[in-house]
Amino acid sequence: MPLVRLCDDGKEHAISETTKALADQFKLSDDERKALLPSGVQEVFRNRVAWAKSHLKMAGLLEAPRRGIIRPSSRAVKRVD
Repeated sequence: MPLVRLCDDGKEHAISETTKALADQFKLSDDERKALLPSGVQEVFRNRVAWAKSHLKMAGLLEAPRRGIIRPSSRAVKRVD
């Protein structure tokens, strides 16, 4: 759960910052970071992070207190440790 671990300090994080941090953590090349979905509208990696965020939210591991901001839920903090 790299996305949850990245936010495990309990603070709020901008999803754009976490996406960049994850790309750095995974050592993605510039081409991999800029690769677009077939629609040509959104980057693949950004899309995958958004889906991960969505599923982790549904599982109760992340909270989104407002648009573009995430933080781990109390349930996630217990599971990550």
